[in-house]
Amino acid sequence: MKAVIFAGGFGTRLSEATNLIPKPMVEIGGKPILWHIMKTYGHYGINEFVICCGYKQYIIKEYFANYFRHNSDIAVDLLDNSVKLLASHSEDWKVTMIDTGLNTMTGSRLKRVQKYVANEPFCLTYGDGVADIDILDTIQKHNESGRYLSMTVYKPAGRFGSVHIDSATNTVLSFEEKPDGEGNWINAGFFVCEPEVFNYLPENDDTCVFEKQPLERIVKDGQMHAYKHTGFWKPMDTLRDNQDLNKLWAEEKAPWKVW
Repeated sequence: MKAVIFAGGFGTRLSEATNLIPKPMVEIGGKPILWHIMKTYGHYGINEFVICCGYKQYIIKEYFANYFRHNSDIAVDLLDNSVKLLASHSEDWKVTMIDTGLNTMTGSRLKRVQKYVANEPFCLTYGDGVADIDILDTIQKHNESGRYLSMTVYKPAGRFGSVHIDSATNTVLSFEEKPDGEGNWINAGFFVCEPEVFNYLPENDDTCVFEKQPLERIVKDGQMHAYKHTGFWKPMDTLRDNQDLNKLWAEEKAPWKVW
């Protein structure tokens, strides 16, 4: 299977970094978060990727175009400019990078890479979140469901501590640091899709938001399966998120490092 990755947005909530590079290229432990996501898929044997590029897409293309040389030991003879490969530490990946437009929405980006996916099932995710998700298990459960699309869902903790107060005396009755949220499952952004999903995406349109009408119609048709993930999941939406992920990596406590 191939994995399609959305990597074309502006990343405005992480503008401290994305004014210079696209959000998927913001680093965790010296490597772009995009690399971490691809390493997760690669660990489960998925090594063909279709990247939906857009904002500052040339940076993503340059990164992978020069990846082999930058991740190999080489000897350069400056006299004749010859290069000798000593050892390679590169990846067994095939990476297709498609410029899907600067202002294109997610559904339209996916439609524009349809011919590179071909008429076969595929994985789909965003280029800004990591998880210790078992990709093979998501595929197996998807196949068992018989649906067009499987969405990984996650129940997040609250962002703040919860304080319960006696309104009459202002006495704190209980405190819980970052309890579960409202009890709702949310879209964790890891999908397994059948090619029929493309039938829900309009042609020649750059305004289709995948998470709106296409997914709503798939749900209405009874063709969406939920895969419940209860392990680690974290999107990188803000500078604080990036700092948290870097801290986990530096302390060798990164749950998503399954490779």
